[in-house]
Formats: sequence, structure tokens, C-alpha cells
Amino acid sequence: GPPRGSALSALQSKSSIAPFDGLENLNVTPDRDSSPKSSKYFVVEKKNSHQLESDFFNQPCISLAKSLLGQILVRKLPDGRELRGRIVETEAYLGGEDEASHSKGGKQTQRNTAMFMKPGTLYVYQIYGIYFCVNISSQGEGAAVLLRSLEPLENLDAMRALRSAARKAPTTALKDWQLCNGPSKLCQAFAIDKDFDQRDLARDAAIWVVPGTKPQGEQDVVATARIGIGNRGEWAQKPLRFYLRGNKYVSVVDKKVEREMAALSCSSLS
Repeated sequence: GPPRGSALSALQSKSSIAPFDGLENLNVTPDRDSSPKSSKYFVVEKKNSHQLESDFFNQPCISLAKSLLGQILVRKLPDGRELRGRIVETEAYLGGEDEASHSKGGKQTQRNTAMFMKPGTLYVYQIYGIYFCVNISSQGEGAAVLLRSLEPLENLDAMRALRSAARKAPTTALKDWQLCNGPSKLCQAFAIDKDFDQRDLARDAAIWVVPGTKPQGEQDVVATARIGIGNRGEWAQKPLRFYLRGNKYVSVVDKKVEREMAALSCSSLS
């Protein structure tokens, strides 16, 4: 992919997309380019932060979607504060024959370029002209994993301020479980916008992933249909959404699949 200082990023920085209002309320300025320079401090910081490296992301899409569950997304704000949230829900978009994927049929556009870049590249796109969604590229041509929900862990007040700034009318304070329980909500809470498109999660100084405290076992993962796919034939029903069973921060639970899982685990014990 092109270096960060390319014509494309120059175009993006001139785009009409406004930076997050909430960042100004937090007395910080949006960071235009926080890609690492050759600083010895960055190297030390990165080593100490256990930042997941490129080889973690370099796995097939479904495998990455499951492996990301339980890992922790870290977002360093320009004022130095770090937001942290455990990834509890993901969706796999396989590219190629996947009718619901932005890269179906291997179609590469200016918007979806990040899906074809090295595994661990962020793909950020806008929906309804206002909200953002963040994905992580995986192995496979045009394949990426959508981050659907996070369990907020650190600096929840900053997340709440960022979410409130993005909401139209003054409303009641958001509860913890409402901060990041949806793809656009987590982008608001973590101040992720189009400027993060094509960033490398393994190298970036403003956003990265660290290992969660305990690895999740397969039995804890629910596999079900993706959300909001609509008329995509069989692809609308394929079990390509994954979430941690029993986690209250998941956006949408599938009771039917959970009952089937419970029945299976009972029968395997008998």
C-alpha cells in the first residue's frame, strides 16, 4: 500500500469529513498523522505494551474474527489518555463470493483499498454520511473483520464524552453497556474516523491491539448470522458473526443458537 504521506492521505485530510467534536471538548486536537517515526521511545513503548504484531492478523478471515474476541483494542488520544475495550463481537467479510462484502467478486475501489492491503490494516468506511465502521484486514483477497462491539475497560468518562458529543440532543447519560455496543458506537467512543483508514494496527502509535487476560475457548463463542445484511441470498444467513456468550456488551444476542449450544454441551456430557 501507499505510504501514509501519499496523495491519498493528502486527499483524505482535505476531505469534508469533520473531526470528532468530542475531541475538542476533551481539550485535545485530532491527530492527523500518528504513524510512528523512527523514535527510540516508540520502540520501547511498543515492546512494553505487548502490541499484537502482524503475524497475529495474518490468518484466515473467520479464524481472525474468532481470535480477536477477548483481545483488547487500545486507542491513544492526542492528550495521552488511553481508551481500552475488550473485543466481544465481530463479523467476518470474506470478499470473493461473499455477497455482503464490499469487495465481493474481488472488486477493488478507492474506498475499499484497505481490504486488499496487508493483514492488520484498518478499513474505515462511512455509513449514512455520518457514522463510521472499523474493520481489520485478514488473510485472503479483500477479506476483513468488522469490529461490532467492545466491553469498555478504561477511561469510560472520555468514551462517554465522545459519544455524547456525537449525539444530536442532550439525553440521559449513557450506561456503560451502551457505550460501545455497535460498530458505529464504538467508533464514536474511540474517536475512530476516516483518518484511521489504511493504518497498520501492528505499527500505529494511536491505535493497536493487545492480548486479553484470558484466551477464549471455542465453547464461549457463539456463531450466528451477520446483522443488517438484507437481500444477499444464502450469504445473509451464513454464521459469520461471532460473539462471547454471556457478555452483556454484545449488541445483539441470538437466543436460539445459544439454546442449541447449551443442548449440545448437555448431550456431550451425558
